[in-house]
Amino acid sequence: MTPLHPALAAWLAQVNAIQAQRLAAGQQTTPISAREALAGLIAAMVPAGPALPWVQEAMVPGSYPVPVRIYHPAPDEALPVLVYCHGGGHMAGSVSSYDPVCRRLAQATRHVVVSVEYRLAPECPYPAALQDVCTVLHGLRPTLLARGANIADGLPVLAGDSGGAALAATVAQWAQADASLAISRLVLVYPSLDYTLSQPSIQALGQGYLLEAERIAWYFGHYFREGGDRHAASPLYGQPGARHAPTQILTGGYDPLHDEGLAYARQLAAAGVAVDYHCAADQIHAYMLLEALVPEACAAAYQRIAGFVNGSALHAAPPVV
Repeated sequence: MTPLHPALAAWLAQVNAIQAQRLAAGQQTTPISAREALAGLIAAMVPAGPALPWVQEAMVPGSYPVPVRIYHPAPDEALPVLVYCHGGGHMAGSVSSYDPVCRRLAQATRHVVVSVEYRLAPECPYPAALQDVCTVLHGLRPTLLARGANIADGLPVLAGDSGGAALAATVAQWAQADASLAISRLVLVYPSLDYTLSQPSIQALGQGYLLEAERIAWYFGHYFREGGDRHAASPLYGQPGARHAPTQILTGGYDPLHDEGLAYARQLAAAGVAVDYHCAADQIHAYMLLEALVPEACAAAYQRIAGFVNGSALHAAPPVV
């Protein structure tokens, strides 16, 4: 197994020591503390910017209007659109905290990035966030045109990381039978795809690598607090077929979610879906939010995403592992 990146190993030693002290003192995680922790991590590890010439906000109309922030890297050009669902375990993350990530995506991909402020658990449990992503896709084009965004014809890319990737993967499966949700490509960054927590890496890597199995279960408990079939809700147990959009999956070698990302890449390829799979073998979950520690890995990830969303048609093949 490839050794853990040394900068991450040193940082995790400090993080784990602090966490042990907090547990010994009886401190408990709450939705507020989880949100503050993620926002603080991104603010500390991902520098602000880059500056973009056109950044606006809008509300996508629906039974629940959904706020979005729009990033256009070249407003004089009609560019394709990429809808982004932030991570945070369905309980944390926001358009505001993910602002530097979406700015980097817009610059790297030369897409108009639309960042979705979907509703969070526990206030708004499953399936509210999924409904919000669907609302955005349904009203995307008229909302962007009304806001003055210069966009190209064609279907949008749908992307997300971690819990946001779970939303994107589910909606991409629904899009196979619902033309109103149609997308051109799907990008899943260290995705959460199995709400049953059944994959081996959950146990093998579920302690000491930032995202821990106990915390994942806590997220899911809040997300499904009003019930729901966790197996049926898991994209990994869905039914992707040949109508599924070409998909890119990025995982980390030390991520407890690694195995579900790899399993899904193989499942999609077996169904005849074009797949681009890549594992950053020395990285942990959420490594793109740790740019100050692993700038080369982050730059490579943005470059790979840009290559995929702007690339020519792919041919279905088993992913290279």
